[in-house]
Amino acid sequence: MINEMPTLGMGTFRLEGDIAKDSVKQALEAGYRHIDTAQIYGNESEVGLAIEESGIDRNEIFLTTKVWLDNLSAEAFIPSVEESLAKLKVASVDLLLIHWPEKEGKVSMKEYLGELAKCQEKGLTKHIGVSNFTNEQLDEALNILGDGKIYTNQVEVHPYLQNQAVIKHCERRSVKVTGYMPLAVGKVMEDKVLLDIANRHNSNPAQVAIAWQLQQGLTTIPSSTKRRNLDGNLAASQLTLDANERIANPDFAPAWD
Repeated sequence: MINEMPTLGMGTFRLEGDIAKDSVKQALEAGYRHIDTAQIYGNESEVGLAIEESGIDRNEIFLTTKVWLDNLSAEAFIPSVEESLAKLKVASVDLLLIHWPEKEGKVSMKEYLGELAKCQEKGLTKHIGVSNFTNEQLDEALNILGDGKIYTNQVEVHPYLQNQAVIKHCERRSVKVTGYMPLAVGKVMEDKVLLDIANRHNSNPAQVAIAWQLQQGLTTIPSSTKRRNLDGNLAASQLTLDANERIANPDFAPAWD
């Protein structure tokens, strides 16, 4: 398996059925080697088929899935992960995440993180991490598991939600940040500021938004169903933005610090 998570991957949120399978196959053909899915997406089987049919060696692909809230109990956790692996047609994933922290008090964090750690011990996943955790929740998780155990915190990051407090806290705790929804569900494509930056760099707003995240040292997982866009997003890794170039900087913005 790939030891380090590629900083640019493909997300599969909201992709279903043949669209999910075809999109992942196209992404792999384009050169992506990091695929992100989740139990709740309902497309693990399609992702698994796409990987199998791609002909690419499993060891060349960094594969992530996430455990849903309904499966966080000690009774359900590992069986749900084994079901995910069967759907994905793999013996293990590279990264297994808690999709959302449980806030209803039905399952304690200690319980579900304990099950997450067991999955790693059993060889069901190489790395473990969390998603959508606040700084306080991340600290609690690290207190439970120990420093260095949480590989990443996957959170929403795009020009309209820069999440700097979370990013800085993760850096302090030596936890990687994976940004999802980097294109703000397509909103970036109509942004005048991003269009202006893109024109100056002979690129497009999606590439600017992705490059902005990559240059912060983040991992990002944009999603697309079109080969042209998949290629364009992948090319964003070659784009270098001007130093300290603000993405969200409208004419009504204050004099920034």
